[in-house]
Amino acid sequence: MPLENFIVSARKYRPTTFDAVVGQQHITTTLKNAIRTNQLAQAFLFCGPRGVGKTTCARILAKTINCQQRTPEGEACGICDSCKAFASGTSLNIAELDAASNNSVEDIRNLIDQVRYPPQFGKRKVYIIDEVHMLSTAAFNAFLKTLEEPPPYAIFILATTEKHKILPTILSRCQIFDFNRIQVRDIADYLAKVAQQEGIRAEYEALRLIAQKSDGALRDALSMFDLMVTFSPDRSLTYKQTIANLHILDYDYYFRITEALLKGDMASALLIFREILQQGFDGHNFITGLTKHFRDLLVCTDKATIELLETSQEVKQRYLQQASQATLGWLLSALHIGHECDLYYKTAKDPALHVEIALMKMAHLRSAVSLAQMVEELKKKLN
Repeated sequence: MPLENFIVSARKYRPTTFDAVVGQQHITTTLKNAIRTNQLAQAFLFCGPRGVGKTTCARILAKTINCQQRTPEGEACGICDSCKAFASGTSLNIAELDAASNNSVEDIRNLIDQVRYPPQFGKRKVYIIDEVHMLSTAAFNAFLKTLEEPPPYAIFILATTEKHKILPTILSRCQIFDFNRIQVRDIADYLAKVAQQEGIRAEYEALRLIAQKSDGALRDALSMFDLMVTFSPDRSLTYKQTIANLHILDYDYYFRITEALLKGDMASALLIFREILQQGFDGHNFITGLTKHFRDLLVCTDKATIELLETSQEVKQRYLQQASQATLGWLLSALHIGHECDLYYKTAKDPALHVEIALMKMAHLRSAVSLAQMVEELKKKLN
């Protein structure tokens, strides 16, 4: 494939309709209803983490507002002159401003001058201001009056990752939509669809791992997906290749070390930890991962919380099996030790020894519990 024809997945598979947006149904449904009933606010504020669809939804909303043949559900038709102009980037009714590089009073004054002119075609002019929190205080103040009383044909869509940096006077004049981090399962399912369309053989567990690593950002997940495909010579994604390329500890290590700790086998636990360090993994990442592993085992001990475990059915069975071997008291104590180790890791003079001490304590938890029970029984007999 010629290099110039390659388009990154985050751009190639950017949603063009509300129904295609992943994990933000509470927002897309509200926007479609507002369009369908013609109850559009004069200003919208889309806020939330990076890569969750704020700018995408702003563009879809702008396109749908100007669509000449909207569907009864409130979606753009995609075939009218306005939709075609938007797709080609020649629409005169939609303007985008990057506030990160255009944050001065002069930039906002230029925008206000543009707002004064009504649209030549269509009924609405839509202005999308991305990273709006980057505007200076003077620029916000200059924009305030226009945002409060815009012309009837003008609609503003503001997008930001840091809502707390926006002046309260601006917030009070906008209809605010809070975007959520996208669930791991939703991202993994979307990546599976992309892989299918691209003709890439991908193990679902590998896609789930990418989704977990993306921290709820679909754009980051798609970027990692492209990177993993680039690493693969045969355009396939396997779980083993993915953990190696992302430099992530395999959950098999956590199962092995937990099994040793449950048996009280301190020597095996320390040897596994040394093996992990020799592979170049960080001790801090290991202890946080082990603590999360204990948490996952803990949620498996109750049928009401087992749905909180975000993993495949095959791995879930391994968690259920190991959770049945551990008592609730042991898991809570191990969680506490792991949390304490994580908390003081950066201040430890010898971080590796700090983790080893934590593993030693975990390995002797059952002995300590048994000893405490013996002491209690002895006290009862003496009394």
